[in-house]
Amino acid sequence: MSRGKLNVREPLLRRLPRYYRYLNELKNMEVKRTSSLELGERMGITSSQVRQDFNCFGGLGQQGIGYEVNALLGRIRKILGLNSRYKVIIAGVGNIGHSLASYSEAASEGFDILALFDVNPRLIGCSVNGIMIYDIDDMKEFIREKGVEIGIICVPKDRAQATADIMIEAGIKGIWNFADVDLYGPAEVVIENACLNDSLYTLTCRMNILQCF
Repeated sequence: MSRGKLNVREPLLRRLPRYYRYLNELKNMEVKRTSSLELGERMGITSSQVRQDFNCFGGLGQQGIGYEVNALLGRIRKILGLNSRYKVIIAGVGNIGHSLASYSEAASEGFDILALFDVNPRLIGCSVNGIMIYDIDDMKEFIREKGVEIGIICVPKDRAQATADIMIEAGIKGIWNFADVDLYGPAEVVIENACLNDSLYTLTCRMNILQCF
């Protein structure tokens, strides 16, 4: 399946999911139109930055009128790739893997979790949220047979890169990594390292800065 690629800078890429979240909130409140000022206030950025962001995609509003919420939401949904469905697996059924498998909104947003994989023989053959747990030795064949596109890694960090390598060799296109280590792969494979400690340390750093100045 072909999905168009956009040259999006990293800061904007990080803001797009937040735009999507806030626009969904406005839609649920039955708000029909919004402005760069309102979106900027919600995002904690300037209205000028909002307009610059949307101008990267050809401009998505009209001066003096603002943005039509449903149309803007649909456009950002397309940019985020959420008009497609993705086949997903999870490696590692510890606390994080179990929680992700239980995330009820994943399927509604287009992410179909097909299977879980683990090394623990006591877990193999069990299920989480109706999703079967398989032996991780069967992961490569499963990925190839099912055409899995996204792999989520929740294994200990000393096994994370080896797990990623297996996924990549099997044809995975994107990896969401929750192990406490940065993973690497070829340029054609997108890897998102979601280190929970990094986020926590960013929080305490910002708290410390506020206390020092």
